Amino acid sequence: MKSVHVIAPDTNAWVEVDTPVPGPADVLLKIRACGICGSDAMYTHNGGIPPRLGATPLGHEPAAEVVEVGAEVQNIEVGDHVVIDTMAFTDGLLGSGGAQGALSEHVLVKDAQLDRQLKVIPKDVPWDVAALNEPMAVAYHAVNRTNPQPGAKVVVFGAGPIGLGAVLGYRRRGASHIVVVDIIPARLEKALQVGADAVINSAEEDIAARLIELHGDGATVFNRGARAGTDIYLDAAGAPSIPPTVAGIARQGATLGIVAVHKRPVELDFGSILTSELTLVWSMGYPTEIFEVTDDIVENWEKYAVIISDRLPFDRALDALELAKTPGAADKVVVTFD
Repeated sequence: MKSVHVIAPDTNAWVEVDTPVPGPADVLLKIRACGICGSDAMYTHNGGIPPRLGATPLGHEPAAEVVEVGAEVQNIEVGDHVVIDTMAFTDGLLGSGGAQGALSEHVLVKDAQLDRQLKVIPKDVPWDVAALNEPMAVAYHAVNRTNPQPGAKVVVFGAGPIGLGAVLGYRRRGASHIVVVDIIPARLEKALQVGADAVINSAEEDIAARLIELHGDGATVFNRGARAGTDIYLDAAGAPSIPPTVAGIARQGATLGIVAVHKRPVELDFGSILTSELTLVWSMGYPTEIFEVTDDIVENWEKYAVIISDRLPFDRALDALELAKTPGAADKVVVTFD
């Protein structure tokens, strides 16, 4: 079968590999869609992931159909549509350094268990939307890490896939007002489509002044200046200006969550942060959220579909990887399979 691998630094290629053969405890999946993640570009640039340098299968955002089921497997049937916990495979992380990747025609789930590696979804959910399950779990974990309380006022920096997924997650957790900050008008329009209450183009507007207008004045005698009444800030953009901006406008007791990858060190003035008692939290992966987010995708798949910017067929998977890594060219690229 055909599979996409990293074969050298900055080089991906088609590779012919054997189609997996399931054993009695295994399930064979036919991949129906697979999203492209920013980490795929990182894996490619690095020439793979140790110990698979030069031979790393790519693809860790899949949705699939069950095509073979081992005799010992329970509660999973041929024809089931499934989303996948790519971190629960027994042969390594799917598409992130393990033996297999989901930019392949088939994937084998060894020692398969329902609700461990696989969750069945209704067949009316489009494959490309189902493939958002993994990145939306990343977004939902970031939401959970910031511990929003009902009625929270939230700001999300970055209207890319994780930021938009966070908007949906904060709404699910009962946030009362959600603002999205970005510099690209088309992204801000998508934020409104998925449910943001307001947007700020930070290239044209004063963030502090606009947030005080939207969320009230959060200044106190000990925490003076232009302080917004925002409860939670989530950095889903990774721009170096975001953490110091938040530190300068946060009210006392606010929370800043970091889910974005910052590629360079960020300087923060701890002296000025002291009076705000700003809580910093960090978010990586999805310890529990991979299937927690699935029901919301199933119930609201039309809103999640807005997140997808480009859909390319599997025979153009190399083009999809190139498109996704090109700054400004696309937001969320999903590879679809016949």
